[in-house]
Amino acid sequence: MRPAEIFRFCPRCGHPRPDANVGRTPLQCPGCGFTFFFNPTVAGAAFIFRPDGQILLIRREKDPAAGKFGVPGGFLDFGESAEEGTRREVREEVGLELHNLRFVTSFPNLYPYREVLYPVVDLYFAAEAIDPDRAAALDAVRSIEWRRLGDVPDEEMAFDSLRVALRTLRAANPDLR
Repeated sequence: MRPAEIFRFCPRCGHPRPDANVGRTPLQCPGCGFTFFFNPTVAGAAFIFRPDGQILLIRREKDPAAGKFGVPGGFLDFGESAEEGTRREVREEVGLELHNLRFVTSFPNLYPYREVLYPVVDLYFAAEAIDPDRAAALDAVRSIEWRRLGDVPDEEMAFDSLRVALRTLRAANPDLR
């Protein structure tokens, strides 16, 4: 179920939402005129390089895609920039600080969580680890691995958006394959 399908009553006045409008965005209440837009959430993640050109991959601990490869990242909090949120998520998941953070690409994603399918815009960055030897599997991370860009199998990546970002990064860095 998508968020726009869950709201069957106006959150302001409780007026029933007409069946013809369930699942549509924005929610427009015929009772009080309240309008609510259902927009995607935003996530940031980073391809973290160490000096030998390898990138840090994580094995996801939890669903969706438990056991698959990902890169450190997660949902941005209110008031955070994409860069701040990505840096925070990297610290929480693998304990690293980053420098030279730069945008790679964005791509839409659908993220299932507790019977709701959330639309997400995934923002991918590349960066260098300040002290790559400090990398550790922390929050929601089963394990970590350092690999060359060419040694990362697409079929083992957790999300379609991650595969798109990986292809974009490989095309921009053919010398690191």
